[in-house]
Amino acid sequence: MNRRRLLKLAPVLLAPCGWPAARAATPPPRELAVPGGVARLKLGRTELPPQVRLGDERILVMRQGPEWVALVGLPLGAKPGSTLHVEVEQPGGAIEQIPIVVKRKTYPSQHLNVPPGQVDLSPVDLSRYDRERAHLGEVLRTFTEDPPATTDMLQPTPGRRSSSFGMRRFFNGRSRNPHTGMDIAAPVGAPIIAACAGKVLDRGDYFFSGNQLIIDHGQGLLTLYAHLSEIEVETADVLAAGAPIGKVGATGRVTGPHLHFSVYLNTVPVDPALFLPA
Repeated sequence: MNRRRLLKLAPVLLAPCGWPAARAATPPPRELAVPGGVARLKLGRTELPPQVRLGDERILVMRQGPEWVALVGLPLGAKPGSTLHVEVEQPGGAIEQIPIVVKRKTYPSQHLNVPPGQVDLSPVDLSRYDRERAHLGEVLRTFTEDPPATTDMLQPTPGRRSSSFGMRRFFNGRSRNPHTGMDIAAPVGAPIIAACAGKVLDRGDYFFSGNQLIIDHGQGLLTLYAHLSEIEVETADVLAAGAPIGKVGATGRVTGPHLHFSVYLNTVPVDPALFLPA
């Protein structure tokens, strides 16, 4: 397959999801085919949508104008220079492979020295964390057939955005997993809204993320909101974009109040800034 089938590296420009009388976000071009980014592949003008997979995971397919487009989330662990092979099955049954060459992106790192007891979990806490991680892994694999009307999102709470997506922290020289979301600085009690129309998929109190909420927007596009002081919706609630869902807090393992906001595609966290107005 010719590389010209790969998308030019630019975000999907559609009207904000379900938000009346709002202008469409027009962020500047960004590099997307990077670890933690999103590659967009043009799939043609067939009447029915193709089915697309990356490995075992289904990929979001939606119309953009007359064409079908696939949005592929790239894992943060993808190696620069490596090639990911996306499988496309056309409605007639023909199967083709489209390559995505991963470009380099350098994320910041932070080195901290803390007391040892703040790094290693107790056996009880570790057991709880392992249970929660297994549960969330299943939740994040959710794939509903209806695609979102758009991928443009609203910032879920007012405040200064942190550029910490992808940041890797080192505690006492030991590496931890990279940061999988965007932190938005806001005081306790600040309102949080649904970034896009969708259905509440999961809510609960988690060891690291405290009061946490996950919304399903369709075809593997999910948003996650963590450290809430209050959750104001229930599992299976159907929400419009901009609907109130909770309030900012400092629950879980945090040093102060803020909203942790994550976006997932085909089970992997991707940079939320790609979906928000610049």
